[in-house]
Amino acid sequence: MFHVEHPFAMRNHISHLLLHKILPLPAIRYCNRNLHRANLGSAPASPTNLMGRVIAVANQKGGVGKTTTSINLASSLAAAEVNTLLVDCDPQSNTSSGLGFARDPERLSTYHVLMGACGAEEALQKPELEQLWVIPAHKNLIGANLELVDAERREFRMRDALAPLRDRFQFIVLDCPPALDLLTLNALVAADSVLIPMQAEYFALEGISELLDTVSRIRQSFNPLLDIEGVVLTMFDERTNLAQQVASELRKYFGEKLFRTSIPRNIRLAEAPSHGKPALVYDVRSRGAESYIRLAKEILHTEAARRQHAEAAVQATAAEQLEAAPDPVPAQTAPTVPPQAALEAETGAAQLAADPQPGAVLSAHTVSESEPQAPLATQATTAADAPIAGAVPAPAAAGSEAATEARPEAAAAGANQPAPSPPEAYPSLPPPEIAEAVMQAVQAPEAQPAVEQGD
Repeated sequence: MFHVEHPFAMRNHISHLLLHKILPLPAIRYCNRNLHRANLGSAPASPTNLMGRVIAVANQKGGVGKTTTSINLASSLAAAEVNTLLVDCDPQSNTSSGLGFARDPERLSTYHVLMGACGAEEALQKPELEQLWVIPAHKNLIGANLELVDAERREFRMRDALAPLRDRFQFIVLDCPPALDLLTLNALVAADSVLIPMQAEYFALEGISELLDTVSRIRQSFNPLLDIEGVVLTMFDERTNLAQQVASELRKYFGEKLFRTSIPRNIRLAEAPSHGKPALVYDVRSRGAESYIRLAKEILHTEAARRQHAEAAVQATAAEQLEAAPDPVPAQTAPTVPPQAALEAETGAAQLAADPQPGAVLSAHTVSESEPQAPLATQATTAADAPIAGAVPAPAAAGSEAATEARPEAAAAGANQPAPSPPEAYPSLPPPEIAEAVMQAVQAPEAQPAVEQGD
């Protein structure tokens, strides 16, 4: 057959069909914005890629298409140029053989990863499809259920192992065994969401109710953020009334969590594992391959909307915190006094300290500079005749004589007082002789002769 003899030509045809026929442009732009094309050696860490989403494909009922869904969903995501990791957690290792990996006990597998014998990066294997990596399983994995019973952090072994790889892959798909044991528990604790494949039959409805109870218990104990990615109907035959009734009941219960895409019964899906290839590599035009491609498209759109919502929530929270933060209070500083005002204040204080009788000084300040100055004797007589608070007026001659006699006492009293400011600070003061005569008359009232009331 053409698709078996020329796998690389078929792979190019698959990429062309996915990018131009099935997946819409928004999904392709979203993938290209977050990831770049990888080489065949190892999965490079994309600088713009956020933490990868871990999806566990689980259902405790067997034969519902968990392995087929894991293989073809991971392959469809990788064909859309999205770095994808597929982890086989089933001891039957059907996922490993379905991608062309023979059973090899010497090869590093999920068993070695869970037991701590190696890191998850060391166990990576590269299948034929680009941008898809696999951690295969082995039948020894069944022994991990017994060996992990007494181990420390036994429920978190898978989560701790996958933590270093979450920034390298946008999607990590875990294929769980059909049982609720430690392997399934590890996968559900490590997962962000659960994808539930189920048949449109009555027994499948009973199994999903028990699985939902298990998911609720895991949320309470180990993984409170575990979500339901969705329910996908597999081996769906829309011609039967039973299938239509089961689909209707699931849609009432799960609502939007029930994927619009259902996987029909298809012979190509059953033939592809025997060739060690995913269905889209084995026959991309088959109904089964197209259905899984549409399922991958739904998951891509859901993830894009989820990340946009998360980014908007982070921005809204940052804006609320910024608005709620109190405005910074400016520090109170002392008012700045200009140097000229400070000099004038100091000069005024010195003048008040030097003049105990402000009335006499104020009378001297009233002399205007624009008026012509009187003769020296006239100014002295006028200043002596001026009424002084607490003193009795006296004749001019007597006042001059008293002022002459009181001069030594005024000089002695002025020696104990601070020196007056320089004359430049008082441009309106009278000459020094007049000021000195006024000060002597004020400070020595007892030296003046008594005057009778009749005079």
